[in-house]
Amino acid sequence: MSSPKSSLELLTRKLSTHSPLDDADRDAILALPWTIRTIEPQGYIVREGDVPAVCGVLLTGFAFRHKLTGDGARQIVALHIPGDPLDFQNFYLDESDHNVQALTRSDVALIDRAELRELSIARPNVGRAIFVSTLVDASIFREWILNVGRRAAPARIAHVLCELGVRLEAQGLTNDHGYHLPMTQEQLADVVGLTPVHVNRTLKALEAGGLIKRNRRQVSFPDWQALRDVGDFNQRYLHLGGGQRA
Repeated sequence: MSSPKSSLELLTRKLSTHSPLDDADRDAILALPWTIRTIEPQGYIVREGDVPAVCGVLLTGFAFRHKLTGDGARQIVALHIPGDPLDFQNFYLDESDHNVQALTRSDVALIDRAELRELSIARPNVGRAIFVSTLVDASIFREWILNVGRRAAPARIAHVLCELGVRLEAQGLTNDHGYHLPMTQEQLADVVGLTPVHVNRTLKALEAGGLIKRNRRQVSFPDWQALRDVGDFNQRYLHLGGGQRA
């Protein structure tokens, strides 16, 4: 569990990734009132149709954003890692149009939306950082549409694995052996728009080709550059700065 101070420090770190914050801006964010809620796997953090009252920040665990068709078919449209704000999409909207669920057991810091909006107006750097954060989310959404709409199955899965690797590495959440991928093949299928059987077959092909190694939920990359090539992966859309990571 994060300490009281570090809970919102994750938010300041995430916001300052894309837009500068000075010490006064950070202090103002850390002074916001918040509560921590623990969400069990598959528990809802945001429900479609809800009236948003809080903005959540993921402190531990993983979460996913999704939409449902009228007959209940699911499309996962975003994956979230520790440090991610979960509800800037509803910052100025009065009704949620999608769902956010916990992928694993997760701790979420809940900040009053009205107070955060007031802070974003009072401190322009904070407002700009929140705006830029939503623009980066939109950039990722665009890449995901391209991934599902135009790439073949091996490229779709390789691209998602590359994206998660880069994002987790930027947050210091990877190691020499790759990272923990806390997703079932059914969930991954809902990310890439394939059937679970097709995902299973494609993962085995990537493994047979020496591009990935799997040990339970741990995934590693013997040939990272080759995986990037297969996935048509260019991290420009993540707007992390610093050029291409190795």
